[in-house]
Amino acid sequence: MEANKFLDAKGLACPMPIVKTRKAMNDLLSGQILEIHATDKGAKNDLTAWAKSGGHELVKHEEENGILKFWIIKG
Repeated sequence: MEANKFLDAKGLACPMPIVKTRKAMNDLLSGQILEIHATDKGAKNDLTAWAKSGGHELVKHEEENGILKFWIIKG
């Protein structure tokens, strides 16, 4: 999946992945995609809940070699 912007949140503990995601989403237009890479295991639940509450859509997530990858479409 091709993203319009990439956010490297690896090594950051909660709540920093959400804080950085919120800031990065502000730079996107509605319908654009943000790709996030994180290592905090809580990021999956946090980003899922954050996207839903903010009117965004978490369209894909996967884990590869301990890195959690997320793709969120801005609402």
